[in-house]
Amino acid sequence: MRQTIGISRHEEGADRQMATLTLSRRLARAHVYVALVVLVVAALGTLARAAQGSMELRYVGSWSNLSLHQNFERPFWGETLPKAFGGSVQFRISSVDQMGLKGPEVFRLLQAGLYHVASTTGDYVVGDIPALEGLDLPALAPDIELARTIVSSYKDVVDQAFRQKYNAKVLAIVPYPAQILFCRDRLEGLADLRARKVRVSGSSSADFVQAVGGTAVNLAFSEVPQALERGVVDCAVTGSLSGYHAGWGEVASYLYPLPIGGWDYVATAMRLEEWNRLGTERQQVLLREIELSFETRVWDAVDQETQQGINCLTGVGPCQFGQPRNMQLVPVKESDMELARQVLTNFVLPRWAAHAGSEWVSRWNETIGNVTGLVARP
Repeated sequence: MRQTIGISRHEEGADRQMATLTLSRRLARAHVYVALVVLVVAALGTLARAAQGSMELRYVGSWSNLSLHQNFERPFWGETLPKAFGGSVQFRISSVDQMGLKGPEVFRLLQAGLYHVASTTGDYVVGDIPALEGLDLPALAPDIELARTIVSSYKDVVDQAFRQKYNAKVLAIVPYPAQILFCRDRLEGLADLRARKVRVSGSSSADFVQAVGGTAVNLAFSEVPQALERGVVDCAVTGSLSGYHAGWGEVASYLYPLPIGGWDYVATAMRLEEWNRLGTERQQVLLREIELSFETRVWDAVDQETQQGINCLTGVGPCQFGQPRNMQLVPVKESDMELARQVLTNFVLPRWAAHAGSEWVSRWNETIGNVTGLVARP
């Protein structure tokens, strides 16, 4: 008898049941895998949120007795920014003088992690970053509109230099009022600085004074009124409102408003470690707020403060800060502007370029040089 090899219906049903059971088990395992993936993604999200969670950062601002810190730095870092962050980032605020610092070491200590965000005057750190000095050369920006354009064009260059030197990101660059000239004796123009002793606060300002025939003197701000009164110096450079508050208008008689000391810019920088910890969303919040609620407000106020300082020192125009003085305002003549540009082009700029180096000179020409029509050659 021939044997027929085949599969019974019973066997076919058993196979189908087995196949169904196998499929069910596979689907069950798939659901488990999906659930595990969801849990892992959720866990990673939780970890990411934890990494970007609440932060308390230490901020060191500029001089506590000046308007910049009192009216802008302290309210911004203490109130405006924490509110914009929804309370997830808070700042402990102090200032250069409250920390017992002199200025030049501020960003070095920032790099070392003693604090996380800091602001200080560019003149203090040009020894570390020569590129920064190119931002504020004497008489480079005779008015605030040009000063603002120059800073905007050069800010990325300063940021690059800070990243290389201090491992920090530049967040803001804002000015003090225009750094102008106070003289004890009669002054009719820039050429009258010949043979006079002039207190300056930076090396490029010293170069400028020497180029017009004067002698540059390095003297602490607090020592200037007595030095002017005793004839130790004949003239001194500072911001108009700072000079008024410090009593310079009581010992000097002539005020010359050309900013031969520049605008004394204050740079604010954050350590890259803390910048990265903020995460993309909070970085964008910080950049938006610092532009709209800090930089813009400071620039607008400085324009008014420069004029207020002049008003208070000369008694011409309203003075909202106290009793006006009686200094004589010396008009800046066209011939003074031409002389200032010649000194800047032929003396100050080449000296800066010589020690800044070819890389930074090239970047300066692409930015500030393009704005001003000047060319620096190393």
